[in-house]
Amino acid sequence: MRSRWPTIRGVISRPVRRAGLEVAATSAVLIAAIGLVWVLEDRVGVPNASSVFLLGVVVVASRFGTPMALVAAVGGFLVYDLFFIDPLLTLRVADPGEWLNLVLLLVVGIVVGRLAASQRDRAEAAVVREREAISLFRVSRVLATRSSTAEVLPELASILQAETAMDRIRITLSTPGGLERTAVETTGLKVVGDSVAADKPGDAGTLAWTPPATYRALRRTPGDVPAEWVPVHRQIPAGSPHGRADGESYRVVIEVGERRLGSVWAVRPRQDGAPSGTETRLLSAAADQIGQALEQDRLGREAREVEIARRSDALKTALLESVSHDLRTPLTSIRAAAGTLLDREVPLDPGAQEATALAIDREAEHLNRLVTNLLDLSRIEAGELRADPEPFELAPIVQRAVDRLRPRLGTRTVEIDVPDDLPPVLVDEVFIDQVLTNLLENAIKYTGPSARIRLHAQAGIGAPTAGRTIVLTLEDDGSGVPDEALDRLFERFYRVRRPGEPSRPGSGIGLTVVRGLIEAMGGTVRAARGSLGGLAIDLILPSVARPADDGDSA
Repeated sequence: MRSRWPTIRGVISRPVRRAGLEVAATSAVLIAAIGLVWVLEDRVGVPNASSVFLLGVVVVASRFGTPMALVAAVGGFLVYDLFFIDPLLTLRVADPGEWLNLVLLLVVGIVVGRLAASQRDRAEAAVVREREAISLFRVSRVLATRSSTAEVLPELASILQAETAMDRIRITLSTPGGLERTAVETTGLKVVGDSVAADKPGDAGTLAWTPPATYRALRRTPGDVPAEWVPVHRQIPAGSPHGRADGESYRVVIEVGERRLGSVWAVRPRQDGAPSGTETRLLSAAADQIGQALEQDRLGREAREVEIARRSDALKTALLESVSHDLRTPLTSIRAAAGTLLDREVPLDPGAQEATALAIDREAEHLNRLVTNLLDLSRIEAGELRADPEPFELAPIVQRAVDRLRPRLGTRTVEIDVPDDLPPVLVDEVFIDQVLTNLLENAIKYTGPSARIRLHAQAGIGAPTAGRTIVLTLEDDGSGVPDEALDRLFERFYRVRRPGEPSRPGSGIGLTVVRGLIEAMGGTVRAARGSLGGLAIDLILPSVARPADDGDSA
């Protein structure tokens, strides 16, 4: 018999089981009331204890509501007439005065039961509304605080499963081809399946989902007319796969306007019946909010793409406008010098030929540096600049950069003060050479032929970057820049303009590239007034400790 119980229980629906339990409980209350009335009237001597049945009616009404309260009131009336009023075990009443007591018992029982049940119904309705409001708040809060909708779908599925008493919740998202793929599925209270990877509908997961052959879809109606669950039967060709049907499936479509974005699928045992009004409203509201969130994600992506395209176009335009002159100048010089060498009618002695060749080489090198800066700037803007830092002694790096630019430095005095006992710096050799080249060219551009330029380095610990650092400073005795311009020196295309000064050549991206390269190596850069009276640029570079340093610190 025990082996058949699960089968029988599966056949009997939950509402039928609940009605049976309510009838049994009401019968038990009436039996208890009969016993109490018998004790009070036959043993204690109370002349009329029929009001005990009113207490039973109140108990039943408070627990099971109006229908069972009416059953208890009528049952109390009949039981008291049968067992406590002469003649016993009949519905006849010998004393007409007892009819008044019986009628009053019935009327008062019905009224009391109705009032108690109404109070209970109001209390239960308040609890249901509170729970529904809390559930909707949880769903809204998860979506309001999301970084992307796809990332919070597992949490939403868990909330829906817990609040709607479903065996399983599955959220699917539509693909561009019109099919649906599983974004997340719950089993018990555990999220399983493809859980969430992308924030684009159609990219969320690789588990294709085919609906079951039969399910119930939520049909929404305009106005205040409640939505209803409508059975749907799909035609499935023989041998075609379809979703599991180990329970009754319910579907709420996620849509915005005419666009279908996916579905919320819920599965529960068939004997439990359709979702209640509260559960239906929660599933419907969650589907609507998920749809709005997905639409916001789409609009946000489109807005970002438009903004990126706009900024890219603006950058390209600014670059073209900024470097068009700088590109033409060395090209013009190169063509003029090459034309001189090729012109056989212009006699050139060996010294003039060498000078012309050197001019071509110098302008080509200038053009190469300009193009390198442009390429570096584009990589910095795209976030694709990757450094390969290694430990290097700083003094040789500084000396090589100065020696290479010595012809352009002319008669300027360059002082190098980099102590040999400084620990190695952790830098990308190509990047740090480009940084020093840009800084020296900037000093050449904004100082006179007899200017003084100094490069000096010292150890710094922990500020502004964590760990060991070396601070390399390049300063000059030029006119410097206004204090209000110091914070903007590293902005792209920014150039300091002074009234009365002639326009200087340059694209305004050299210091921007310096900042990008230094930050790619894990360092920082800052501008300040130097001790020589002009501009000072501090490069704060990460360093590594020498083995001897570690021993001393120990």
